[in-house]
Amino acid sequence: MNKVIIWNLVTLDGYFEGEKKWDLGFHGHAWGDELEALSKAFGESAAVLVFGRVTYEGMKAHWTSAAASEETSEVTGFMNALPKLVASRTITRSDWNNTQVTDDIVGAIRAVKEKAAPGKNVYVFGSADLCASLLEAGIVDEVMLAHVPVLLGKGTPFFKPGGAERTLTLIEARPLRNGTVITRHAPA
Repeated sequence: MNKVIIWNLVTLDGYFEGEKKWDLGFHGHAWGDELEALSKAFGESAAVLVFGRVTYEGMKAHWTSAAASEETSEVTGFMNALPKLVASRTITRSDWNNTQVTDDIVGAIRAVKEKAAPGKNVYVFGSADLCASLLEAGIVDEVMLAHVPVLLGKGTPFFKPGGAERTLTLIEARPLRNGTVITRHAPA
């Protein structure tokens, strides 16, 4: 079965970035061969990558410069080659390879999920506001988080306060050697 999977790294106090946009220094505490292997597995099983506009802009800047700098990692190849969907009401097109911009992200995700080859998933990276919208729309099959053993004290929370209460069922909790714990939850 094809799934819509939210993926993000968060600190133990719930932040997915520091005080400034793209302040992701804490990712260095989580990165290693185990997270790299997981990233490669995402690339092999992805039908499409989904971003909100802000995350898209940062991802595009990073991964296209990684390719331009001749970084030859398998992850860089996946990020630049895979189909991508961007949820936006402010931009209408992209020059990043294989990218479609849409103001109907729920409809676009449903269409991709329906047409994708068996076992190919829709991965939503970053994009806290988009993730909240997709959870509200009821189209998320799994929330997968890397809980990085860092307390930032302040930053941008991944789950915004004030939303509706949601119950999730634990599918898996897997510790990595560096102390990061990957959890997978299914919305009830």
